[in-house]
Amino acid sequence: MQTENTHSADKKIILGAEQISQYLPTLQSKRVGLVVNQTSMIGKTHLVDVLLANGINVQTIFAPEHGFRGNYDAGEKFNSSLDQKTGIALVSIYGKNRKPSTEVMNNLDIIIFDIQDVGVRFYTYISSMHYMMEAAANAGVSFIVLDRPNPNGAFVDGPILKPEFSSFVGMHEIPLLHGMTVGEPALMFKGEKWLNTQKLLDLRFVTMKNYTRTMFYSLPVKPSPNLPNDTAIRLYPSLGFFEATPISIGRGTDFPFQVIGHNKVSVGQFAFTPISTPGAAISPKLMNEKLLGQDLRHSQTSGLDLNFIIEWHTVFKANGMTFFTRPSFMDKLSGTDTLRKAIEAGKKAEEIKASWQNDLADFTKLRSPYLLYSF
Repeated sequence: MQTENTHSADKKIILGAEQISQYLPTLQSKRVGLVVNQTSMIGKTHLVDVLLANGINVQTIFAPEHGFRGNYDAGEKFNSSLDQKTGIALVSIYGKNRKPSTEVMNNLDIIIFDIQDVGVRFYTYISSMHYMMEAAANAGVSFIVLDRPNPNGAFVDGPILKPEFSSFVGMHEIPLLHGMTVGEPALMFKGEKWLNTQKLLDLRFVTMKNYTRTMFYSLPVKPSPNLPNDTAIRLYPSLGFFEATPISIGRGTDFPFQVIGHNKVSVGQFAFTPISTPGAAISPKLMNEKLLGQDLRHSQTSGLDLNFIIEWHTVFKANGMTFFTRPSFMDKLSGTDTLRKAIEAGKKAEEIKASWQNDLADFTKLRSPYLLYSF
């Protein structure tokens, strides 16, 4: 991955976390909780280490999906514990306990959220942020977001979530690709009163400098074990739907979210074999099977491309095979059942995308007051 991300030849993006003078004074003599993971870096140093070196009282680290160190598989549950390196209490906010206890929150004055998101609704970090914002409001704890870029920030696309399909992989009435940095939905959650609390949240931000939402940004640290590079991050919105099917998208290989394949039918002739990969895919789909399909490692696809899933659905249907083996999960990922039904009805990508354009126009107006950066 590239590590140099520039707005112009002489203007490097300055991340929220990098502007230490903007938030360090606020943390002095406070009991601080951190919602962080492996992406919470300031240069080559983790935010936790920077704060500890500056004498900040870090009481608790809240670990989202994939854990504090980013070494747990998607969906893998983990327990609260102590961080071996620092001795700080680690509280899991993934699994059964998505919101910390009142007892934990009563020992804090401020929470900092500093996690790299990828701008896709079913990526669970913004769901964790939602629950932590609620917990902070209820406990009277301030909440500070250190903002980071959205690598898919140029796109607003996909169906708007319908409330009856709300889940941890999609809680909010926003499109699949919302085009916002992680700080902007935080503003929206509060402003639209989407937080389930009657108390007012003290929400603050350290915004980025030299950033515009349509600029290219290459992540210096992989945001989760199966998004290892820019190509995977670009393809993630399009290939994520395959999780509701029998098809492999490369978990258990060196190129997850960059290939598509199956062991019985195929679109393409690229061969690969998923294997058990601790920390990324312990039991990947179609493990140890030779699969044939598509190699997308050099694809320039970005945004939301429905042609992949439509093409594979067509092949499965032609062979009398069930494609959406987890239809309810597909509907949760989509935030609606209309996408699955449209694919099953044989509609083309252009027709499906046309069906949600009015909703996207309404969303664009709704999000406008919450945008922190220009285009």
